[in-house]
Amino acid sequence: MSSHHIVREKQEPALLVLGIDSFPEELLGQLLEWSPTVITTPHTAEKLDASGIKVDWMITDGDHGIIQSDVKVMSAGDATMAAAAFNYLIANHYPAVNVVTDELDLNVFLQYAGKINLVIFHDQQKIYAVNSGFSKWKPANEIIKLLTEPDGLKYTGLERIGEGEYKTTGDGFFTLQFKDAFLFVAEAVD
Repeated sequence: MSSHHIVREKQEPALLVLGIDSFPEELLGQLLEWSPTVITTPHTAEKLDASGIKVDWMITDGDHGIIQSDVKVMSAGDATMAAAAFNYLIANHYPAVNVVTDELDLNVFLQYAGKINLVIFHDQQKIYAVNSGFSKWKPANEIIKLLTEPDGLKYTGLERIGEGEYKTTGDGFFTLQFKDAFLFVAEAVD
């Protein structure tokens, strides 16, 4: 007996591809599994097209060459390409976005952390913004990195092993408490 799942539009996170030079093709395939809305830049659109990946939206800063006939174009205007994509996704009520990027500037993402659920894939890391009180189950000896230095950090289930680097003390939940609005956490991509 088989089961069939109906995927509604915007049910799965959108996929913003800003750069894929150091991103594993297998993981990209996993992110594309449920046919998300794919948004990218002209440069990255060429690479996606060469891999046979359909692009829905291309963000431009004016000059562009459309690679696929049914690609919609959005102008970045005065915003960065990432900001233009986030503004579009938020205005169109997307609850979440997976971002694949070769360059990481957390300040670009910080202003959107409270408006859309962000998961950023960069340099073999999965990065996400969390609120104080965040809790997650992990096996023992997993490495967790805190990419921003939170004010008043308190944690359970972790042992500090270096600057911004922690290891889970056992199988189970670790918890983070802090005073800031958000904290960026990174873990290794499986």
